[in-house]
Amino acid sequence: MEISKTTIQDCFLIQPKVFADQRGYFFESFNADSFASLTGIQTQFVQDNESMSNYGVIRGLHAQEGAFAQAKLIRVVQGAVLDVVVDARPNSPTFGKIFTHKLTAENKTQIFIPKGCLHGFSVLEDHTIFSYKCDAFYAPQHEIGVYPLDPQLNINWNIDLERSQISEKDKYSVSWEEFQVVQHTQLEDLGFPKIDLIPENGSLGLQDKNTKY
Repeated sequence: MEISKTTIQDCFLIQPKVFADQRGYFFESFNADSFASLTGIQTQFVQDNESMSNYGVIRGLHAQEGAFAQAKLIRVVQGAVLDVVVDARPNSPTFGKIFTHKLTAENKTQIFIPKGCLHGFSVLEDHTIFSYKCDAFYAPQHEIGVYPLDPQLNINWNIDLERSQISEKDKYSVSWEEFQVVQHTQLEDLGFPKIDLIPENGSLGLQDKNTKY
């Protein structure tokens, strides 16, 4: 596999080596030893999830809090999505950064998302099958989310928003600003120093202009 860094710390693009011939193809979708040697990150996945969605669906932005936080390994089995990662870790040097990348059944690219980042995706083709691994079990009582169309984040989902479909739960998620206030209040209650809500680099809510769609 080939691994490359993204604009978010410890978030990686993974390109597996595909062996193709007249019969079809084969590839190793994940190898823990290779991943650890290339990234320095040890992870043990405990749950696999899969969804099917049609064009215009937006799922996210989701994460789990505290000890229930999940690292994820994302890929598309059929169709195409625009995958979105928002660094929501207050002490991260890339806090507030947004990374997006187009994942398709053809390119077989995967994204490793570290714990503490918000994640979502928009569906670019009908009958898209989306699959991901998690290193912690789903804990709905510890799920947190941000409204995917939040104006401060201003994410370009690369779809016609008039045809978008968003769940009622996601529609009523908090704003990015409200999310930050809650996160920082919790940290301060635990004795951590106060952190400015706007990063010094002024990159809050800005997508990388070199992002691939």
